[in-house]
Amino acid sequence: MRMKPLLLSITLAAATFAATAAQAVNITGAGATFPYPIYAKWAEMYKAASGNGLNYQSVGSGAGIKQIKAKTVDFGASDMPLAATELTEAGLFQFPAVMGGVVPVINLPGVTPGQVKLTGAVLADIFLGKITKWNAQPIAALNPGVKLPDDEITVVHRADSSGTTFLFTDYLSKTNPDWKLKVGAGTAVKWATGVGGKGNEGVAANVQRIKGGIGYVEWAYAKKNKMSHTQLQNRDGVYLQPDDEHFKAAAASADWAKAPGFAVVLTNQPGKASWPITGASYILLHKSQANAAKGQEVLKFFDWAYKNGDAAAAELDYVPMPDAVTKLVQDAWRANLKDAAGKAIW
Repeated sequence: MRMKPLLLSITLAAATFAATAAQAVNITGAGATFPYPIYAKWAEMYKAASGNGLNYQSVGSGAGIKQIKAKTVDFGASDMPLAATELTEAGLFQFPAVMGGVVPVINLPGVTPGQVKLTGAVLADIFLGKITKWNAQPIAALNPGVKLPDDEITVVHRADSSGTTFLFTDYLSKTNPDWKLKVGAGTAVKWATGVGGKGNEGVAANVQRIKGGIGYVEWAYAKKNKMSHTQLQNRDGVYLQPDDEHFKAAAASADWAKAPGFAVVLTNQPGKASWPITGASYILLHKSQANAAKGQEVLKFFDWAYKNGDAAAAELDYVPMPDAVTKLVQDAWRANLKDAAGKAIW
């Protein structure tokens, strides 16, 4: 008889667990590597707060766009905002989730992190294969007093379709006419030289492995992996170190309300404090949600992140979306996202 209360407790606990598990709604997303560190942190925090999980695949913006169009994930993520025509054709809705910066990273023994200065024009000439030595005159002229080695430069770029590549090449297109003419901006471009790496991980691994290497990764990733970065000259002629205050400055003049699909590109923005390769990361959802519960859970996750994720974003050197922008986004959720019967899901 003494065993019955214990048995009853175990039974009730099991029933409670089963009910909780049944109520949990897990969602899937895929796309940009740029925001992966903060999405992973938010997912961990949201799971603890709600019991609901997020499985996010950091596969690159191009793959994320393909997967959401194919409806194999609940949301896609891209650092290149889609044009209004593409959104309409695919039946997609787009909104910004977080902002951050892309930085050039180098492997140059004897040079301290952030010591080397580059301009957009010189950076583009390096990636065009025009400048092939670290002590070449165009680099040396920007860095008087810095002992630059006579090492060959090895360019490292993304091998996959990437929003980080879009931000990087868009900046180069705005600062070097030859780059704009020969290569241009895009998630995947025809590189003039160099070796490819898949994701931030692949680029970072190659730069860290190759003496004289130069590549580009998201700033939080560079910091986490203790990679050596460069300064960059911005549109106002000021050389800056990357940090979230400079990413915020680049976003300060953005007019989110007037941009179709919130498609704002933040590269080479005016302002003495503006980091020149800043960008927002976007979420892509189908306007008509076949599974309304999953669609609602995606919105609940990002609503929670907007309200509770700022400190985690700042800790990882991302810039949270301003409150005025998140209100615009949530108004747009109500107006655009419907279930199969045409009823608003938010």
